[in-house]
Amino acid sequence: MDDVDAVTQAVLTASRLLVAVSAHSLAEVEERVTLPQFRMLVVLSSRGATKLVTLAELLGVRPSTAMRMIDRLIAAGLADRQTNPDNRRETLLRLTAEGHRTVGDVTARRRREIASIVQRLAPHQRTALIDALADFNEAGGERPAPLLDAGPGLHPLGWGE
Repeated sequence: MDDVDAVTQAVLTASRLLVAVSAHSLAEVEERVTLPQFRMLVVLSSRGATKLVTLAELLGVRPSTAMRMIDRLIAAGLADRQTNPDNRRETLLRLTAEGHRTVGDVTARRRREIASIVQRLAPHQRTALIDALADFNEAGGERPAPLLDAGPGLHPLGWGE
């Protein structure tokens, strides 16, 4: 096995762990929100009021798929529609207070679970992991996640926008 295969296998294994952490962090809200719907909430949380077409592009889905997703989130009380004050023919989608709370709660659970895993590593392993993941993220075109104190509405969940 060459080193590209070894790294690919290690990243695939880590991705399984991260998907499990993601699923576990959603456990308390899974009756209301699926993982793709949560991703939509995260995008709305970080971008604010957004047009449907823009939201669909950011998520890499068709507008009809985004419409079905947002309709479910609206029915769950996590998002709503508003008329664009700058163009009354446009509708903007945004999170409700409950939507913001949900994103914050799930993010906090995810952060705690990841921190608990990272704490099991020796300090030199943590440093190596930071360097390796920074390089990996850069190679994949992913922006660094904001720090905890980066401001309201920003949630480091590992999904690009």
